[in-house]
Amino acid sequence: MAATGEIRRSYWRRNQRALAPWLFIAPGAFMFVIYVVIPIFRSVTISFYKWDGMGPKVWIGLSNYAELWGDPAFVVSLKNNFIWLLLYLLAVPAGLFMAIFLNQTVRGIRVYKSLFFFPFVISQVVVGLMFSWFYAPGFGLFYKLTQMLSGTGIAILADERFATYGIIAAGLWPQIAYCMILYLTGLNNVSPDQIEAARLDGAKGWKMLWYVIIPQLRPATFIAAVVTVIGALRSFDLVSIMTQGGPYGSTRVLSYYMYETALSEYGYRMGYGAAIAVVLFLIMMLFISGFIWKMYRDETER
Repeated sequence: MAATGEIRRSYWRRNQRALAPWLFIAPGAFMFVIYVVIPIFRSVTISFYKWDGMGPKVWIGLSNYAELWGDPAFVVSLKNNFIWLLLYLLAVPAGLFMAIFLNQTVRGIRVYKSLFFFPFVISQVVVGLMFSWFYAPGFGLFYKLTQMLSGTGIAILADERFATYGIIAAGLWPQIAYCMILYLTGLNNVSPDQIEAARLDGAKGWKMLWYVIIPQLRPATFIAAVVTVIGALRSFDLVSIMTQGGPYGSTRVLSYYMYETALSEYGYRMGYGAAIAVVLFLIMMLFISGFIWKMYRDETER
């Protein structure tokens, strides 16, 4: 027994550096498998069944997926998700330029940083309520401004032409603040030697930004882009708070339609909701895999 214990101790001593990282990763990896990986596979499995969440499951194969493409609500939700994705990516360059503006050593800059940082720390529910009041017909500030300028106030959230864009504007407010924080952190790690060398070569303005600063911000850009894509594709909370998918279902997105179909009082179609979730997951993985491949290619070419 003593010899066995000694062998185990010597094995640990020989492999301590190799094993220690895995011991630290193990709790997080275990939780990730339980709460992320297994539910993904369960969702894929459920999407092949007709199931109300309580009774027996009935195998229907790909029927849920076939039904999706003839479902007008799904088509509208998919279209809105791509609109969200396209416009939400504006948060990345907006956050970069805001970070450059705030990365100054002038008096009172900390106050400005706090003001720009504020949207990130408040809940999305609060953001949704604030913008709902901002757009509210009759007393909302936006309604009053448009009434003063055009004579007729615009009720953004009551107009199916503009409601989706009004919700996206509400989502961009905290998302730009998040990207700004990432870029502020990245700007602190920009090499001053490279900037000085570029200045000696005559680089300034846009050339300095494009050829010297932005290449050094690739890690921050990668994280900002991935988080922004994920935020655009899982845009549930603002839609739920501000319009609940209305007016006339014009602001539905895939995550909200999945909830409506599977869990709301109008749904309980767990298999159909799981099919929507799988489609959303595949779209998300497509974009994230593209970003990862681009990042990997750039790193290997250096």
